[in-house]
Amino acid sequence: MASGTKKKGKGGVSDLRAATDAVNKRQVPWGTLIAVVAIVALAAVVFGYYIIESAPKREQEAREEAAASFQPSAQNPDPSKDIEGVEITEIKAAGHVKRNQRVAYDVEPPMGGPHEDVWADCNGTVYPEGVRTENMVHTMEHGAVWITYNPDKLDSEAVDLLKLRVENKPYTVMSPYPGMDSPISLQAWGHQLKVDSAEDERIDQFIAALRRNPNVAPEPQGGCSSQPGMFDVDNPPPFNPEEPGKDAVPMDYNAGGPMAGQPGAGQPVPGAGDAGDGDKAPADE
Repeated sequence: MASGTKKKGKGGVSDLRAATDAVNKRQVPWGTLIAVVAIVALAAVVFGYYIIESAPKREQEAREEAAASFQPSAQNPDPSKDIEGVEITEIKAAGHVKRNQRVAYDVEPPMGGPHEDVWADCNGTVYPEGVRTENMVHTMEHGAVWITYNPDKLDSEAVDLLKLRVENKPYTVMSPYPGMDSPISLQAWGHQLKVDSAEDERIDQFIAALRRNPNVAPEPQGGCSSQPGMFDVDNPPPFNPEEPGKDAVPMDYNAGGPMAGQPGAGQPVPGAGDAGDGDKAPADE
């Protein structure tokens, strides 16, 4: 009897160990689960951040896609004529002036006319401060679209929305234009559109229609990168808000520009005698 009881006891311990092992095998792998949950949570955060941060760019891509129908073609060389509010003016002169000269532009901001023989960088360049107008006008001669805004009439969110139209976009340039009568104004050679909101779809239509449009720009093959040693993108000549003065070059001045063979090409430039050799710039390209 005693021997039988002893054997039964051994069996009980063995069964207990087996049961314990089975329970251990069935235990939840908490460490693995925690790691998986952490990875999923991190992925959700990263995805959410991407969705939020990329939203403005994705929205801009949608705006550009919607405006693609305004690109010029043989059948419609100037689609901007179909955009409400666009002012179109024939620019009859594009003479070159020196860096110490001003031009008596007839509209603000100007949409063409005489300009400095050195152009501002316009390869998707956003200038935080106003830039000398005569340099900016030259960019339009080469086919760039110049976006200007009044910093007193536009908040930072709207400015950022305009930047999306310019950054990394060749032949597009942007700068503040203090004192402008509208919050936003877009210029291409002989064309201008003034709008109140950075969300206005006509902004993208204007860019699609006129950026490097060979039917509009006098020199659509001209460069848009700044000339080494001639124009400093990080320290450009500043915007001058003062009136040009009596010695300003008139709007019909043609010498040195692509329209040099037209009337006005031989007229003297006011103040030209004050420009020394050090103020000369290379011929247009």
